[in-house]
Formats: sequence, C-alpha cells, structure tokens
Amino acid sequence: MSVTTALNNALSGLTAASKAASVVSANIANANTEGYGVREMELSSASLGGQGAGVRVDGVSRSVDERVLADRRAADAAFANAATQASYYASIEAAIGLPGDAGSLSSELAKFDAALIEAASRPDSDARLSSAVAAADSLAITLRDLSDGIQAERLEAEKQIASQVDVLNTSLSQIEDLNKEIQRQVSNGNDALALMDQRQLLIDQVASIVPVNVVDRDFGQVALISDGGGVLLDGRAAEFVFEDVGAIVPDMTVEGGGLNYIEMNGNPVDTSTSINPLKGGSLEALFEVRDELAVSAQQDVDAVARDLIERFADPAVDPTLAPGDPGLFTDDGTAFDISMETGLAGRISINALVDPKQGGESWRLRAGLGATSPGEAGAGTILLSLSDALNDPRVTSSGSFSSVPRAASELASDFLSKIGTARQASDGEVAYTSAKWEALRTLELERGVDTDQELQKLLVIEDAYAANARVIQTVDEMLDLLLRI
Repeated sequence: MSVTTALNNALSGLTAASKAASVVSANIANANTEGYGVREMELSSASLGGQGAGVRVDGVSRSVDERVLADRRAADAAFANAATQASYYASIEAAIGLPGDAGSLSSELAKFDAALIEAASRPDSDARLSSAVAAADSLAITLRDLSDGIQAERLEAEKQIASQVDVLNTSLSQIEDLNKEIQRQVSNGNDALALMDQRQLLIDQVASIVPVNVVDRDFGQVALISDGGGVLLDGRAAEFVFEDVGAIVPDMTVEGGGLNYIEMNGNPVDTSTSINPLKGGSLEALFEVRDELAVSAQQDVDAVARDLIERFADPAVDPTLAPGDPGLFTDDGTAFDISMETGLAGRISINALVDPKQGGESWRLRAGLGATSPGEAGAGTILLSLSDALNDPRVTSSGSFSSVPRAASELASDFLSKIGTARQASDGEVAYTSAKWEALRTLELERGVDTDQELQKLLVIEDAYAANARVIQTVDEMLDLLLRI
C-alpha cells in the first residue's frame, strides 16, 4: 500500500466518522421530537482500480417500524371513535339525570306523583292543587329540556364534522405537497428525511379522523387508502365537501333532505352503511351520533312523552273529557296526533285549562278539565284516578322499549338504564382502546431514538476518528522523514 493510498483511506475514514457524528447528534437532539424517524448512516467499502480506497458514505436512511406505526394509527382511530360515542352517551345520561338527583326525569315524575297524592288527600286545598299543577309543568319542562339537549348533541356533532372535514382536506393537501417535494429531492439525490418526518405527523392527524393504510410509491412518495377502501391520496388528494346547518330539529334527517351527506370527490358518502370509505375513526362516530344514536334517543324520549300524554287523555281517568280532547298533558296545547310524534318531547306542555299562568284554574285538576264549575271541594276521585293513571302498568306505543307493561316511573328508569348501559359499554371500549394505544405508543417510542445506544455509538465514532487521525499523523511523519533524507 502506498503512502498516498493510506492517506486517502484515512481521509475517507475521517469523513465517514464526521458524518456519523453528525447523524448521532441529530438523533440525540430529536429524541423527543414527534414524528422523527431514527437516522442511520449507510456505508460501503470504496475501491479504485481493484484496490481498496477507503470507505464510502452511501447516504443516511430513516428507520421507522412501519408495522408498529400502522397498528398505533389504527389504535388512534379506534380510540377517537370510542371516545366520541362515550362523550355523547355521558352527555345524554347527565341530561336525563340519575334517580334522586334534583331535576332528573325520575325525580320530576316522583315529585309529580307525590303532589297528586297530597292533592287527593286534601282536594279542597288550593295550595296543594297549585303544587300539583306546578309539578306537572316542571315535568313537561324537563322533557322539553331533554329533547333540546339531544338536538344540541346532534348540532355539536354537525359542527365537529365540519371542523374535521376542514382538517382532513388541509392535511391531505399538505401531504400531497410534501409527496411532490420528497419526489423532487429524492430524484435530485438530496436528503428528504425531514420532509418525511413532517409527512408522518400529518398522516397521524388524518388517521385519527379516518383510519388509513400507507402504501409506498416510487421516489419516497406514499398513497393513503382508508380501511373502507377509499383512496384518500394517490398522486392527488381526495377532496371532501360538507355543508353544515345552523340549527337542527328532531325531524331533520339526511334522508329527508334536512341534513347533508359528506361528499368525497363529488360523490355523496352514506356513512350509515357497514362498508364506507370513512369507516372507523372520529368522523364516522360523529355521523353516527348525528344520524343514528341521537335520533334513537329522541324517538325514546318522544315515546316517554307520548306515554305520559296518553295516560291522562283517557276519559276513563277524567270523565269530563270528550273523546279526542287533550288531557292534562298536550302537544303544544293541542291533542296529540300520532302522525306528529317526532319531536313530541320538545313540544309537550300542560293543558292551559289548569295552568293559572295561561289563564286556567287549578281546581279543574280536582273537578275535571271539562268541568264548568269547581264542584265539591272535597271530591278527590279524579285526583286519585290521575295518580293511578301515572302508576298503572301499560305498554308503550312507540320507541325502542320492550313490550313489558310499565308504570311511567319504570319507563323513565328503563330509558335511563338503556342510555347508561350504552355509556358503560362505550367507557369500556374507551378503556380498552386507550390501553392498546398506550402499549403501542410505548413500543413505538422504544423503537425510536435510544439515547444510550446513540452515546455508545458516539464513543465508537470517537475511537474511529482518533484512529484515522493517527494514521494521517503517521503518514505525515513518514513524509516528513522522507523529505529530510
């Protein structure tokens, strides 16, 4: 080996060691940087004319465990989906209220029942009659507030859908731009690793909204395919369009034209089907809340309101009522029409004939809604009938309840139980998906930058650098010796 060859080998070794130190320092500096892929230097032996010519730096690669990353993204989507549903159920359960809580549906029914019993024990007491009327009015207000709360959840879901669609469009557009820039840099032989880090963060953002599978393309580009088979990005990004409404009422549905589908590249997407390009993730959960879960809850609370109206509209309970007359509870002041049940809980009110605030008289609760005079002050027959009607077991005419006869209080309890059971199931799913995400996230971080290992590499690099420097020093001494001869 000539002196020149030895010098060239040592110089290439110094260059490689310097580059390796730069890579290690970048890894250590970005140990806590989100989306950062561990950098690894790739080396190969150089040769010239069949003779060894030192070491060649082939480049720096980005190391990411794609399988763990894909699993973690799937866990992101599952957690976002479960958390969205759990949040909805928790809100509805809070709106219904737990038994014993002030203002809960069960408490208002119990308060109304107790007021009727007290009024029946002293039918001549105007104060007790007024208290019973106030309790009935408070019960109707509770049902109206519950209906409004359900529609507020639908509107909130609508707003979040619009917000997430904006994030989805923006992220996909940015990933498309990064794909193009990465392709340009890779084609020119430049380092595009930092751009890939940025792209990974954007893909993570998309994955929690719509779960995606990443497919590698030429020159460092990627395509994004959703779990439902939708092509979110392959060359060009898909475009999503969603127009939110300013207010939602119970009878507004997608099928009826009151609410809008989301469009993907100009085509409406039916998120209610088992297979759709947006399946999984938070976006699908929001559509489920708006179009299915909250709609079902509204149907059930309407069924509770209908049951209450029908219990007191029976002439057998109040003989002064003519067939078709509204009873103690009305549909916004009129008799209930079964074809207008949707949104009934939001319109239920007490009959103006017994409401002093509407010009009525509380004595009609004792004498009957159709009575022309107060009658006997001590007559409590109708009051007892009203109390019995509230507690008589009967099968609901609508809703998703079973055909088991129930008292009004039992129906309210079943409604709460149904929502509570769904909320507990959602909480369990949240706990499971959260634990799965934590485990995968920990594994992902373990596969990331290991600062201890990087420091060990640095020691090796330092030794290599010193060794190559020593070779150069030795060559210098040899050349100096030759020059002095």
